[in-house]
Amino acid sequence: MQLFRLDASILPSTSASRSLADLVEAEWLSTHPHSDVVRRDLAVEPVPATAWADVVTSGFVEEAERSDRQRSARALATEIADELIAADALVFAVPLYNYGVSQHFKTWFDLAYTDPRIDPRGTALNGKPATLVTVLGGNYLPGSPKEGWDHSTGWLRRVLEDVWGLDLRVVQRPFTLVGVNPALDAFVDVAAEFKQDAETDAVRSGQEIAGLASTTRR
Repeated sequence: MQLFRLDASILPSTSASRSLADLVEAEWLSTHPHSDVVRRDLAVEPVPATAWADVVTSGFVEEAERSDRQRSARALATEIADELIAADALVFAVPLYNYGVSQHFKTWFDLAYTDPRIDPRGTALNGKPATLVTVLGGNYLPGSPKEGWDHSTGWLRRVLEDVWGLDLRVVQRPFTLVGVNPALDAFVDVAAEFKQDAETDAVRSGQEIAGLASTTRR
């Protein structure tokens, strides 16, 4: 068995998304203690911003005429796709940054998406159990003053669930900046509830993807 885990937080030592993903991973390992966990940390090893363009432009020239950078980008795209395809389950820990999608994750996804095995014509990822862990510094849930300002979670769900066809569950924790930003001090109790709920969801999600992967393997 194999779990693929991606982390996109730029602050590894204090990352709320990594902490939740740790809970998902722990439940996976509890069920599959001898499985491999393949990790891709986009903060430690970001995908080059030029890689997607290099792969796209390489398609317009003969293989012998491709530059070293184009060949390297194509090899990296294949490596990324191989990691996803080989996994029995997947965990993506992706924070909201500046109201939008993490640039590290978007660059990674764009490059992965060039592999025909996992574009809309491919079926290699269809039905694989997966968890998206996402954290938000503020609160953008329905009824909040900034409802609709989260331009990340919807897009992430679209590409993971609808484009790649993953059997996706979402663990979300708002208000992670409570205790950091004094302007949010009035929301300490609400933030604590969000944290507890997210941790409960993370544990449940880890159990679910571990169980589904076992069923699929039989």
